[in-house]
Formats: sequence, structure tokens, C-alpha cells
Amino acid sequence: MEQTQELESIWGTVGAIVFHNPENGYSVLRLTASDGEELTATGCVPNVGLGEELNCLGHWTTHPTYGEQFVITSFERSLPMDERGIADYLGSGLIRGVGPKLAARIAKQFGADAFDVLMHDPEQLTKIRGITPKKAREIGRQFTEMSEMRMLMEFLTENELPVTLTPALYRRLGVSAIDALTENPYLLCDAYYDVDFYVADSLASHLGLSRLSPARCDAGVLYAMTFNLDNGHTFIPCEKLVVAAHALLSDDEVEVDERLILDAIDRLETSGQLVRENICNRDAVYLRALHDAEDYLANTLREMAGREMEYDFDVDELLLALENDGGVEYAPLQREAIAAAAKYGLTILTGGPGTGKTTAVRGMLRVFEALGQEAVLAAPTGRAAKRLSELCGTEAKTIHRLLEAGYGAGGKLYFKKCATDPLDCDVVVLDEVSMVDVVLMQALVEAIPYGARLVLVGDPDQLPPVGPGNFLRDLIGSKRCPVIALTEIFRQARQSDIVNNAHAINEGLLPTPSGKDGDFFILHRSDPADVMRTVVSLCRDRLPRYYGISPAQIQVLTPAKRQGAGTIALNRMLQEALNPPGQGKPEHRYGDMIFREGDRVMQVRNNYDIIWETADGDEQGTGMFNGDVGEIVQIFPGQECLTVRFDDKLATYTFDMLNELELAYAMTVHKAQGSEFDAVVVALSNGTSPRLLTRPILYTAITRARRLLVIVGSDGVIETMVNTNIRNRRYSALRARLRREES
Repeated sequence: MEQTQELESIWGTVGAIVFHNPENGYSVLRLTASDGEELTATGCVPNVGLGEELNCLGHWTTHPTYGEQFVITSFERSLPMDERGIADYLGSGLIRGVGPKLAARIAKQFGADAFDVLMHDPEQLTKIRGITPKKAREIGRQFTEMSEMRMLMEFLTENELPVTLTPALYRRLGVSAIDALTENPYLLCDAYYDVDFYVADSLASHLGLSRLSPARCDAGVLYAMTFNLDNGHTFIPCEKLVVAAHALLSDDEVEVDERLILDAIDRLETSGQLVRENICNRDAVYLRALHDAEDYLANTLREMAGREMEYDFDVDELLLALENDGGVEYAPLQREAIAAAAKYGLTILTGGPGTGKTTAVRGMLRVFEALGQEAVLAAPTGRAAKRLSELCGTEAKTIHRLLEAGYGAGGKLYFKKCATDPLDCDVVVLDEVSMVDVVLMQALVEAIPYGARLVLVGDPDQLPPVGPGNFLRDLIGSKRCPVIALTEIFRQARQSDIVNNAHAINEGLLPTPSGKDGDFFILHRSDPADVMRTVVSLCRDRLPRYYGISPAQIQVLTPAKRQGAGTIALNRMLQEALNPPGQGKPEHRYGDMIFREGDRVMQVRNNYDIIWETADGDEQGTGMFNGDVGEIVQIFPGQECLTVRFDDKLATYTFDMLNELELAYAMTVHKAQGSEFDAVVVALSNGTSPRLLTRPILYTAITRARRLLVIVGSDGVIETMVNTNIRNRRYSALRARLRREES
């Protein structure tokens, strides 16, 4: 199964198309070489047809089921010229309405001139019985479209660009794609194409375009802005943007003057792509969408926070009745939170583990029910929504599912539920709000009907959202709405060393390991290899043996992916220990990863088109979301696909979609936000980036454990994390906007 990267060249005629994805061009082909030998080739070959001749560059690999395959890196293609080859090509399904029999008649009628007729004089097709003028024009149109795509592929290949761009470029630009790219290669930097600036810059250089051109400066500024989204910023101070763009655009061969960059910012502001505003004593530059999100949230939430609701009974009396009826006794702060949720349009409930947030939310739901108010529950991730459902006894949905997310034209994300088609509810309760960025929060708030309540529940001491902004902390800091912070650890929770140590760490104190019968342990290791060996031993042997916890109930968390004891190395070791290869156990290699039946995997991006059905087949739907964790239950080598079970849902992935999955025996702390696991093993080692060794990361990791927590790491690393209460600075003006009075 070892894969060599030494590039070789092969030639062959397409004899069979085993699989072809028209969206991205990924294909599995049977090629016939000149000596008659058949071979299997895989890769991106858009609009491939039978009978085509391919001259491919790539490398050989050995598939565990299919044997030897050639992985295509790049290729040149030529259409068949003989009658049989032309008939095979036209009849291979590329042209709607042309089957093998009609294709054979076209090839016989026009011979080697068939392709020229289809391209330039399709009316001649009416000479063939059964082809009307309308059908002739449609066949010609489809063939012309394929020919234009072929030319586009050749252009991309000649300029060392991935041919996988072909479908997206043709969908948006059509026949003018090559001219558009030649005139402005930087259009590839548009998020629709997801091409790195350096790739577009390389094409521009290959085409001999000026490196001081306005188009290059504009693309460089936008790339610098977009890159900083990964750091959580909603805006960039203009002076810092200029420095970043200068570093990107300048090198030993060219010096891009600051004036050119400022001119680019002015052009992008004029075109509406950027917004420049003086706020927080900063000359702030925003991407348009982020400025609009911040501004909308500030105005709308300010109005919601100032709204007091009317009702005709005493909430305290109702709570007393609920206590007597349900045997629940609410603490003073919980009562205050429930009363605030009933009284105000916007309420925030915060608190660490064991402080009774869930009890307070359940009390709110009882009050809303008594008020005749329809409440919906939501959370950012599928696991968080499932946990909320279980704790509250009411269905909770992810934000994306609640808003009925989907893809529109050009693959752009949209939400069906919005201002013009709002949610059918009177209250929205959103849990784990610390994970939500300003763009997603804007979408949710837009869909809340006017006059409805919004209750936000979260822990501001956990990690901030992966996306832009610092919504929860900014909203709390604005002091615009009631914030009830639960601080009392309830008696039952106080018996847990996990809960006690989480609060201790949050206060800057070192954690204290449990005694023999406790739930919080520290195993001292420092070398990454020792840490990983210990983690494997815990998951495979020690925890199952001593605590009766199955490996499926254990989640390994670590701060990093690649550094120290990161997820990539840990997942390989854990897969080998917990789900080794075996005879009759199918597996599939995808890049550097092997996916095997029985593997724990995680969806790593939102995909609203994946089709799923429940195990009993009674329900079907679409959409799997970033952070969803499941198990590979079956691999179908012949169909080039596999099935993953996510809780009670079964979703099918074709092999070309496997970039959306990762092994999940170990995951980063960031990915685990919003989830809880029976047992958590936290791997901390030397060699991890200092920026990941922080108190919020350690606190978040510990609060993911429900029954058992084991830290494998050195005292030095743990002490560093406890003492490093540093949050990466995020440029955000939501707090300042909320504090401003409406003009």
C-alpha cells in the first residue's frame, strides 16, 4: 500500500469509465495501452469520453482491493479519429440525447469530419433520420460546450494550474474564461474558486503581466484581509493592512510602494468590496460582509435588549409552583435568570461546569410554556445540539439546520429562514454561544421574528469562535442586556474533581489529581513519543480494564494537529491499536490517510448536500456539519464509496469526497468545543507551539469530560497553560457599536 511519488508517463485509450463526478471531474478510468494491456487510472479528467487518447503524467499506487492504479497528476488528450472511436466517444453519455446507436449513425455519416460538423455546422445532423433541427442545435450546443471546456483545460495545464478548476471556471465565465484569466489571473482569488494568491500570482508572472498592476495590488489586499479572518479579526487597522499587503506583494525583484497599496484600498472601497471606517480610535478596514454583520448585530441587539415583555402573572409565584410540582429548587441566581428571560427581549446566561445552567434553561422553558410562547433550542454543532436535547428533553437543532441552510447559485451558502421568511417561534434559546462567530450570528438574528425573545447561554471562559469576531465577550462587555453569571457549584457537582479542577484552573490554580476512586488524574510524561505511547495504552488497555469504559467512549484531545503529540500522529497510532487491518476488513487509502471499516471519523466542513437516512429508512434528509463524529460502517470498493453512521443517520461518501473526513480517535480541543464525552484523555507534550499552551485551551479540554479525565503531560506544560491566560487579540468593534447610542 505504499505510494511512490516518482512521476511517470503513460498513454492509453479510454475503454471504460468506471466512475465520473461531473462537478469536479474526478474519474476512475480503464485505459487500453498500445500493446493491448489494460490499466486503471484515477484523477481529475473533466468531460472524459470513451475512445479518447490520454497521455498522462502521474505515479503508481497499490489499492488494497483493486491492486495497481495510476494516479493522474496532469494529462494531454486527443479525440479519436476513426469511425469506431468517434462512435464510442459520442455515445458514452457526454451528450444528452445521443446514445450508442445514434452516435454510430453520426460517425458513419460524417466519419473523421463528425466533430467539425458538431462544432461548426450542426444543422447537417438533420440528414440523419430522427434528428430534428431543434435537436441538431442542442447536440451542437452541448458539443461546443465540451470543446470549450477542453480548451480551458489545455490552458490550465499549459499554465500549471489544476484542471479541477475547469468546471467552476466554465460555470461562471463560460467561453470567455480563457480571455478573462489572461486579462486578470487574480480573479482566481475569488472565494468561489478557492485558489491561493500565490497560484494566481504565478499565472500572472507566466503570462508576463506587470507585478505593479492595479489588479495584483487589489488581489493582494483582499488576500491579506481574507487571510486574517483565520485569526478571528473582523477588521484590520489600515496601517497593519498596508504592512501585511506590502510583505505579500514585495520581494527581491519588485518593491510595491505603499501608495499603490493605499490606492488599491481606495479602489476596493469604491467598488464596495471593502468598508473603511474610523472606530475604536482606529482607521479600520473591513470586508463588506463583516462590516455589515457587525453593524446589523449592534443595531438589532440594541433594540432587542431595550425591549421589555408584558405578561399577566408573577414569575416568582410560577417558579414556586414549578418547584412544588417538579421537586426542583432554584437557586437565587437561577431564579433571576429565569425571570430575566421572561421579562426582556435579550438575556445572557453564563456559568462554568456544575453551576446549573441546564436547570435554569429547563426552568425558562417551563415559564415560556406557561406564557404560551413557542421556544426553539439551537446550538452551533450537532453534538452540542444532541446534548442540549438530552438535557432539556426538547428537540434542539444546529443553527444551520434550524435556518435550513443550503447552497445557491455558484455554490454560495444561503439560509432559507431569514428576515423575509422568519422562524415560526416566540423564543430562541442558543447554547454554546461562545462558539458562534458574527457572520453566523447575523444569520440567526435576521431569522428571529420581530418581538421574539433571544436567550444566549454559554461560558465566556471557553475558547472564542474559530470564525471572525468575539461575539459573546463583546456582548457581555457592552453591558447592553441582563447578564446572569451562575457562580455557585452545586453539591452534586462539588463531588467531581473534574468540576473542581476546571474552576481552579479558571482562577489560575494548578489542578489537584484525584485519589484512587476519583475522576481526575495526571500521568507525568514530557517527550511526545512517551505521551503518545501512554495515550494508546490508556485507550486500548488501562481504562477499559480498570473502569469498564470501552474505547468508543474515550475521546483523546490535544491542542495541536501536527506539533508534539498532535492529532495526525495520534490518530495513526490509535487507529493501528484500536482498529488494525485485518483479512476481510475493507479499507481505502486517500492521500496520507487510510480509512477502514470501524474507524471513528469526523466531518471537517459543512456540506449541505450530503444525503443521509435513518438506520430504519423511515427518514431522509441532507446535510452533515463540521464537527459531526461518526463511524465507518461499510466500504464498497466496487461502487467507490463508503457509509458513515452519525448517531442514527447513515451518510454515503464517494471516494472523491473523502477530503471532508478525518480520523477522529484524537481531535483538537477547538474541534471538541460544544461536545461532552464519558472519558477524555488530554495529550500535552513538549514541542507544542506556545500559542496553543494557554489556560482557555486547558479549561475547555477539561470541561469536555463527563465521568473521567486523564491528563498525560509534564508539570511544566500544565503549569505553563494555567499561567498563560492570554487570548489572541481580535480586532472587533461590536462592543463599541453596541455601546453607541442610536443616531
